[in-house]
Amino acid sequence: MKSAEGSGDTDVAERAAATSGAESAVETIQREMTVFARRARASAGRMHPELSLVSYTLLGHLEESGGCRATDLAAHYALDKSTVSRQVAALERSGLIERRLDPDDHRVQVLHLTEAGTRILAQVTESRREAFRARLAGWPAKDLELFAAYLLRYNEAAAATPVVPPTTLAPPTPDAPPAPDAG
Repeated sequence: MKSAEGSGDTDVAERAAATSGAESAVETIQREMTVFARRARASAGRMHPELSLVSYTLLGHLEESGGCRATDLAAHYALDKSTVSRQVAALERSGLIERRLDPDDHRVQVLHLTEAGTRILAQVTESRREAFRARLAGWPAKDLELFAAYLLRYNEAAAATPVVPPTTLAPPTPDAPPAPDAG
């Protein structure tokens, strides 16, 4: 028969092990998502030499939304307006998007894909899907379904959780403990 004290110690040890395992998993997820993001950016240029990953993403949003304002793109992706403005200007110069007056408010310009933008987006999307199919070819259907569900769950949580910028830390004093890693 176990003593109550021994049982409590076991519970604490199990919780500590679970926390340690969860922390290790979070570190692995963060590291692997960083590798994934780097790989996605690097491969974007191979899919279409003039279409960066950001440009591809913006074109995809314009297609899904049926067009929107540049400020809507900036808000949706939490990007600075000047960043979106540069991307939009480059996409316009490339003939992939165009501005149209909003039929409800002629003071507003709405961005839309051109025929060329629609065509290139479809080509790049298909190339990206083929690359994913090739990488995931050996995965069982159940693993693919779980992976897709986990990605959806993660992205829903990410969309619902505001990004808090790291606070500016003062330089450490000689006797102060080290600042926590902002990660």
